[in-house]
Amino acid sequence: MDYFAGPVAERYDATLGERGDPAVVAATVEFLADLAGDGAALELGIGTGRIALPLVARGVRVHGIDLSPDMVAQLRAKSGGEDIPVTIGDFASARTGEAFSLAYLVFNTINNLTTQDAQVACFENVAAQLAPGGCFVVEVGVPGASGLRVFDLSDTHAGVDEYDAATQRLVSHHFTLVDDRWERLSMPFRSVSPSELDLMAGLADMRLRERWSGWNREPFTGESSKHVSVWEKP
Repeated sequence: MDYFAGPVAERYDATLGERGDPAVVAATVEFLADLAGDGAALELGIGTGRIALPLVARGVRVHGIDLSPDMVAQLRAKSGGEDIPVTIGDFASARTGEAFSLAYLVFNTINNLTTQDAQVACFENVAAQLAPGGCFVVEVGVPGASGLRVFDLSDTHAGVDEYDAATQRLVSHHFTLVDDRWERLSMPFRSVSPSELDLMAGLADMRLRERWSGWNREPFTGESSKHVSVWEKP
């Protein structure tokens, strides 16, 4: 199911919040460009191009995969967006026919795959498209305790995460004020721990190269709420 169709895609960039901060984008692009080197990069869940467009501007060739034609239409409407090749499909299985020095998933996108099998398949699919020595980068939150967590609250939007640690199922509820009416959208996710991701990488014959708590290479500790992990294909 495409949860990003229609109005969601149209409003997506307006709801980026901290993710749209130029300093956050710049740190992300710097990190990824260093790993890509002279090779090409594959973005899984390229969306509206928040990271792909500035990464291309840095001189990195980017190919995207995305399930949502409407999100890609938003990318295409931006300067330079028409020039980025995008494969429409499920990034757990879609192939591009190319070999990459870097593949990456940003801001919890791995959690959009709502089963363990699909997440394992994603790692295997990435490994099949990486050149030897290529890296896979994932930015994702660390699972917390069961319960409700308000992650955004403004005059026009309220966001609440509902998490069940026993099943690792997370549902993000979005309440958005549109034309003086509140609209609700609930999106399912599967939360996953760093150690489980390491196991998935191992099943795909990749090894952990480094793990940080942010794009500026802050140390990852037991207090970190998210991580940026890099696995390498031999």
